[in-house]
Amino acid sequence: MADNKFGIYFNTSTGEILRINSPYWIPEAAEWIYITDEVNATLLEVKQAISDRKLMKIPQNITWGVLPDTIS
Repeated sequence: MADNKFGIYFNTSTGEILRINSPYWIPEAAEWIYITDEVNATLLEVKQAISDRKLMKIPQNITWGVLPDTIS
């Protein structure tokens, strides 16, 4: 990944994905995997990328997540 941290992240623990397009909150924890820098990627495209990388057995269960309420 380049210096740009904007994009789509996948949480391996919860099966959630987040669209990060501002510096408000950038996932830092080990369970968040950077999937793509395309912030406008569709759910279908993200599921396919996760499936291609074999990050989840059943990519149909992936859902959009919500940013945390607090800033660390």
